[in-house]
Amino acid sequence: MNAPMNSAMQEALRLTRAGQLFEATTLIQRALHGGHGNEPASSSTSTETVIDGGVVLMDAEPAPHRAEHPPRAADATDADFIIVDVEPDTAPKSQHAPQRRPVWSRIDAARLREHLQSLQGSLRQPAPRGVPQPLPEGAQFVTASYSNAAGARSYKLYVPSGYQNQPLPLVVMLHGCTQDPDDFAAGTQMNELAEKQQFLVLYPAQNSGANGSKCWNWFKASDQQRDQGEPSIIAGMTRQIRDTHAVDARRIYVAGLSAGGAMAMTMAVRYPELYAAVGIHSGLPHAVARDLPSALAAMQQGRASPPAGAAQAVSSASPVAAIVFHGDRDTTVHPGNGDGVIAQCMPPSAAQRAKAAPDARVTVEHGQVPQGHAYTRTLYHQFDGPSVAEHWLIHGAGHAWSGGSARGSYTDPKGPDAAEHMLRFFFEHPRPEAAG
Repeated sequence: MNAPMNSAMQEALRLTRAGQLFEATTLIQRALHGGHGNEPASSSTSTETVIDGGVVLMDAEPAPHRAEHPPRAADATDADFIIVDVEPDTAPKSQHAPQRRPVWSRIDAARLREHLQSLQGSLRQPAPRGVPQPLPEGAQFVTASYSNAAGARSYKLYVPSGYQNQPLPLVVMLHGCTQDPDDFAAGTQMNELAEKQQFLVLYPAQNSGANGSKCWNWFKASDQQRDQGEPSIIAGMTRQIRDTHAVDARRIYVAGLSAGGAMAMTMAVRYPELYAAVGIHSGLPHAVARDLPSALAAMQQGRASPPAGAAQAVSSASPVAAIVFHGDRDTTVHPGNGDGVIAQCMPPSAAQRAKAAPDARVTVEHGQVPQGHAYTRTLYHQFDGPSVAEHWLIHGAGHAWSGGSARGSYTDPKGPDAAEHMLRFFFEHPRPEAAG
């Protein structure tokens, strides 16, 4: 789910409608260049907008007729937008080479809006298909909300029919972009599993006011800190359910898909006393991006380590029990991000740093779902202890919840069943001591 690009397109459209056309173009150029705003656009003699290979060029007239100096502000009208580009640099690189000159051209404002809307449409994800299923007798799927100083979010809570105020595990499920609790519940089939295995399921809901595509803002520095932004809302919501229901505090878990998976990792890193383990499907490491351009780079390149500012906080964290699922044909979030999550979940211990030796042993298994996908499952064990992390690489799968139901969006029924294996892993990893 291309959360940053969707957000960039929506912000560009907003700027265009507000008449801030230069700002809109600059934003799109930065986003498509992965944040390198000084890269030149491709040269072209066409008058059409070209969007190709991560480069955007918008011209109203052929290149030979471009002006080398900016037209006067009085020359610009609502239908005649001044755009700056950079003259291609064909000279050999040297320390004394002159800087490339800005090149100016014009474009019709209506044309810019049309092209931005077309590009955004090509990035738009399918609409949620989740339809609430009839509840078993005695079960509840209630809607409520939580608010704190950072804002308010609604949520849905599934309470299985067997709940009689006995302490049950709690699983927090963070949906992906464009999804909502009903859609995510339908696709993952987590409510059906909760009915069979007796646990509570909390589905926080992102709203379009916080993100136009309803993506959790995992790529914003303000939403990556403890007791700030969206993490504070999700943690507060979790505590609210813990305090108003009979919840086993040793068995509270968090999981998510795509943008929700990235935010789930942030929750596990920032609130280790609250969540006993984390499940990440098609997500990214914590704080691997700080804005839209760096988010696009991380999604496309699979960078395995966070920026310097975030690395220190993660390196001092305790190991996080984590299970990761990722399709090796995911073109939205690079599969290398799964490796990055595993590396982040198991920061080097003092013994490892001192001895330059691994603290865990690794087991690799290969399997095949009947009539479905093959997969590679890698288990990371503490020496003389249970596995502390699992990484499932699903061969031939794209950006979708593995083993999910077609009743929800972004699902791949060909398995393996991510929800079942996440639950198995979760229940193998209760917290040694109850949260305070």
